[in-house]
Amino acid sequence: MFTDSHCHLSFPELREQLPVILDAMAQAQVERALCICTTLEEFEDVYRLAHDHPHLWATVGVHPDTEGLQEPSLDDLLTRAARPRVVGIGETGLDYYRLGERSVGDMAWQRERYRTHIRAGRLTDLPLVIHTRSASDDTLAILREEGGLGSSASSATADGAPSRGVFHCFTETLAVARAALDLGFYISFSGILTFRNAADLREVAQFVPLDRMLIETDSPYLAPVPHRGKTNSPALVPWVARQIAELRGLEVEAVADATSRNFERLFSRVLTP
Repeated sequence: MFTDSHCHLSFPELREQLPVILDAMAQAQVERALCICTTLEEFEDVYRLAHDHPHLWATVGVHPDTEGLQEPSLDDLLTRAARPRVVGIGETGLDYYRLGERSVGDMAWQRERYRTHIRAGRLTDLPLVIHTRSASDDTLAILREEGGLGSSASSATADGAPSRGVFHCFTETLAVARAALDLGFYISFSGILTFRNAADLREVAQFVPLDRMLIETDSPYLAPVPHRGKTNSPALVPWVARQIAELRGLEVEAVADATSRNFERLFSRVLTP
């Protein structure tokens, strides 16, 4: 019934209690989850989850906020993306939230990493899982530059198919949501949507068309109300669906069905035998 489009079951706080988490998913009617890769060092653990469990899938990518670990080459991403049950590229994007003493200009390494992921997505025709925080202008600009999303975006180009994907754990403005939708991307909402101070985000959730929307937990983080402050898991993604249903005057089953169909449409490899 429900699909969690973004979780981190390879993180220690979830991996160590995996049987309990999978049982809770079944009890909550969460039929599928996408396990997101954040480092190349983590990839084998993420992939093993997808390999061992028929209702889990994997991505390959290096989170924009990761430093001091293996930097991904295009070949690193392409080789891992070729494995069965790898259905997306990311988590990738830009994150200027923790600049510290650095300037935006100092983050050229992050922008180049993002470009590498976009190129991998185009060459594999796999969707991107995009993270953006305090960096939406550059996130969108580079996506337009690298993603083949100009006037010829409707057809494949010499360096691959036009980019497609999802802006995950969306917390940006309505204008950013509109820009992402105009580029053909999906918008995914997390438990943040249920937080008391998220009124502006709830307005965005009312605006985004139901056929361009996904739901996620981003677990183990961001547990939705009434579980805020606890360890999140895919079993709690129905609370996100309930919030969207309330905002839009729908039955929760309608949101579950629509977001699950959207997941299949975007991550089409999940339907490959």
